[in-house]
Amino acid sequence: MKKYFDNKVIWITGASSGIGEALVYELASKTTANIILSSRKEKELNEVAQNAKLDADRYVILPLDLEDTATLPDAVAQATRAFGKVDIMINNAGISQRSLAIETSLDVDMRLMNINFFGTVALTKAILPHMITAESGHIVVVSSLMGAFAAPMRSSYAAAKHALHGFFDALRAEMYSKNILITIICPGYVQTNISINALTGDGTPQGTMDDATSKGVAVEKCAKKMLVAIANRKNQAFIGGQEVMGAYLKRFFPLMLAKIIRHRKVV
Repeated sequence: MKKYFDNKVIWITGASSGIGEALVYELASKTTANIILSSRKEKELNEVAQNAKLDADRYVILPLDLEDTATLPDAVAQATRAFGKVDIMINNAGISQRSLAIETSLDVDMRLMNINFFGTVALTKAILPHMITAESGHIVVVSSLMGAFAAPMRSSYAAAKHALHGFFDALRAEMYSKNILITIICPGYVQTNISINALTGDGTPQGTMDDATSKGVAVEKCAKKMLVAIANRKNQAFIGGQEVMGAYLKRFFPLMLAKIIRHRKVV
């Protein structure tokens, strides 16, 4: 794994907490990669960089907001100037949902799509010309098991994640001849603040930790498995506990999965 990331420039969105933060720590301690850290929270990004003990010449803090798509081309210009290139783009930023579809305002539906789908697509489209010119690159998309199947309280979140799969599966085929790789990572329950920050029907954060999330895979373990999948150039990787079975049930036994999901929250 180390060889794949050494001396590469890696840009991570959502790097101020959760999976993104764990990826920074793992890359900082195990590789010689240069890292660009992005999220809306500049103070927290600086804290992550300091906690990772990154030398000043190994990282750049680049705040951005995926909802503000008009600013993303400029963010790409800053990122490519920082180290002269971006070898690996890890689209990790996103926000979850905890509300019934009928109780969720359309504004919240649109915000979930804007952050999780359109922002990620816009940033990817902005970085692609640089990778095409370099004739190499690796784009990583952190989706969810909700990109493989859907469950109650996640209607628009699942819609956005399903959309990511459609877009990036098509992009993978389009970029094959350009030597640009696409990896989709699908985590299940991971011990992060995702449920605390998840949007409810009126757009306010849930503010509490789901029991299943608190018992999920340790975020450090998730980050390590992600990096192995990326280094192995996987098209797609599922990461989690028994909830991963939902992806396989959806494919081979969809009626069984439908019955299970009616009575419980799977992810």
